[in-house]
Amino acid sequence: MEKTPADAVDMIKQHYARLPERIAAVKQQLGRAMTLSEKVLFAHWQDDGSGLPERGVTTAQLRPDRVAMQDATAQMAILQFMTAGKERVAVPSTVHCDHLIRAKEGADTDLAVAENTNLEVYDFLASASSRYGLGFWKPGSGIIHQVVLENYAFPGGMMIGTDSHTPNAGGLGMLAIGVGGADAVDVMVGLPWELKWPKLIGVHLTGELSGWSSGKDVILKLAGLLTTAGGTGKIVEYFGPGTASLSCTAKATVTNMGAEIGATTSIFPFDSRMADYLRATERDEIASAAESVAEHLVADPEVLTNPDEYYDDIVEIDLSALEPQIVGPHSPDITRPVSRMANDVEDNGYPDELSAMLIGSCTNSSYEDIGRAAAVARQASAAGLKAKMPFMVTPGSEQVRETIERDGLLADLEAIGASVLANACGPCIGQWDRTDSIKNEPNSIMTSYNRNFRARNDGSAMTNSFIASPEVVTAYALAGRLSADPINNGVVSESGQNIMLEPPRAPELPAKGFDGSGTGYQAPPDSGANIEVKVDFNSDRLALLEPFEAVDKVAAYQDLPVLLKAEGKCTTDQISPAGKWLQYRGHLDNISDNMFSGAENIFAEATGTGCNVFTGTCGDTLSAIARDYRSRGQGWVAVGDENYGEGSSREHAAMSPRYLGCRVVLVRSFARIHETNLKKQGVLPLTFADAADYERIQMDDRLSFIGLDQLEPGKPVQINIQHADGSNEEIVAHHSMNDEQIGWFNAGSALNMIRQQQQQS
Repeated sequence: MEKTPADAVDMIKQHYARLPERIAAVKQQLGRAMTLSEKVLFAHWQDDGSGLPERGVTTAQLRPDRVAMQDATAQMAILQFMTAGKERVAVPSTVHCDHLIRAKEGADTDLAVAENTNLEVYDFLASASSRYGLGFWKPGSGIIHQVVLENYAFPGGMMIGTDSHTPNAGGLGMLAIGVGGADAVDVMVGLPWELKWPKLIGVHLTGELSGWSSGKDVILKLAGLLTTAGGTGKIVEYFGPGTASLSCTAKATVTNMGAEIGATTSIFPFDSRMADYLRATERDEIASAAESVAEHLVADPEVLTNPDEYYDDIVEIDLSALEPQIVGPHSPDITRPVSRMANDVEDNGYPDELSAMLIGSCTNSSYEDIGRAAAVARQASAAGLKAKMPFMVTPGSEQVRETIERDGLLADLEAIGASVLANACGPCIGQWDRTDSIKNEPNSIMTSYNRNFRARNDGSAMTNSFIASPEVVTAYALAGRLSADPINNGVVSESGQNIMLEPPRAPELPAKGFDGSGTGYQAPPDSGANIEVKVDFNSDRLALLEPFEAVDKVAAYQDLPVLLKAEGKCTTDQISPAGKWLQYRGHLDNISDNMFSGAENIFAEATGTGCNVFTGTCGDTLSAIARDYRSRGQGWVAVGDENYGEGSSREHAAMSPRYLGCRVVLVRSFARIHETNLKKQGVLPLTFADAADYERIQMDDRLSFIGLDQLEPGKPVQINIQHADGSNEEIVAHHSMNDEQIGWFNAGSALNMIRQQQQQS
């Protein structure tokens, strides 16, 4: 299926050729103008004859143009695909080896270690890609989102990716949506992909960026305005004259971090800077094709004139007044301008001395990003300044790395003490073998990454992680203290001289073009029928999957104990932590030992522990307790708070609970991707009809779920709570499943239904 990135040109041209007619037809039905998001959604909508979708209500079927998977999530997705009985993927699909490379010594050493340590995983992914027709990007070629932006993203397209930061491609005007692996399997086997039709947030950008402010500050500001749950079930669409102030890669930074507000995805309108980026990455034909249908790759003029009539919410951001921002710790929506950071340090007692600084990753490793950081570094070198702590640079791709090395930008950063890590996710996702002792003490770090949950970067809950733009991080690396304001107050040199740093400037694209001689792409053969997929049956990292069994919808949902009641934020990082556990992403049994290991259980003192209602013992890990329940044939319930399952798209946060016997997850509210992942795996996701009922759940309760054999869309679920003192309470919960999703639940998983359909055809 996938040959080379260049082969996508014909597909894109065909898409553009159909686009005007499709949009015109929908406009006639709507009887109004259309936003950009609507144009892209409807261009990929599979009309089932039931009428136009309603925002926030209708679950619609869509046909994405392609699928992309990173190596950690691809393992389980491909293992699931293999059980579906298909010979080739139905749409262009790629695998990107970026998550399993651990950062420790530096690029060359770390990559060599990863290639040796993860050899069996890479062999499995490479052989499976060749067997089933997927493109394979080797370790070191780059981070999935940067590689997609450089090779596959196109204005007006739609893709899904098994990573929450897939929306990075929105910087090129694409609706790119993060999903779980089971969703990817649906599309790869040729089924439509389901999505509740999103509501729309319009972000109106006016003015122009200047000085130290960058695209990073746009999304950091927005995160502070909307919070981590403010975008749930919504697409964020940027519009207004300020969009032209942002380069294509700056736009990608903004859309990448839309994941931090829970948005389904984010998108910018097509403009000349996108066309410039396409041409700079040797996609001239796509640029010209997009220009020929440009009016269909932006919101209609009526929308821009009267946005209140077309968006569900409007946010105004004046770029001219936007100050550089810093967010954190522990959440990407704790936002303040640099000028207020010192006050926050004093008020909150954050460790003032910065212990490590990191820039790059998929979020901020563009030529422009590194160029602006290098501009700060050149000023520092001229003044005899160096970074006061370890300072690390993560290029987003081999293409970027080769280019910034050729143009001297890496040398500029190395001159102030920076070390260069591999083209991989590394510390951004917890793949950081941090060896200094300070990580086990209260300390502060600053990164230009996208996510800063507690223990996210280095595995230590003692680390306070802050996020800013690469240039701001570089300036703080010179200052050494969180309470310093190197932007407005300058940096003190060794001699005591105060050095004022000039606002950095850098070209958005390399004048000599990109250098990409070592991209590391492997195309599959025309036929993979004779290729053996490499799986060692004695491996502790890879294991073929056995289908989940369907369970009785009456008997199996009676008198279920509560394994845990999560207190406050419970992210997928807490449900299924990464770090050292990444090595088991292809082995469901082994990785399930991490289940809920980062969760705060109201019924236990220590993180990740609980009480066994059968043995009466407390303090065991939640995974061990769940395994004991499973050995007894006993299902169980997990109870959670607001926005349960926010964060990474990792489907192991749904698969491990299902594997260890979870029947129901009952919460105040869900994050979108995780709720979908639970549905796919046959776990019943429910929300309290009355959020206050969360408080009613006690440690030794038994919950019975009534009428699940007669489950219907929109029909509430009755829950009987039997307390240990013999008293009973009745509460009500809601579900969001449609008929097909109820079919998944009844079959035991979505994959079971796919398999059944395949056998019947």
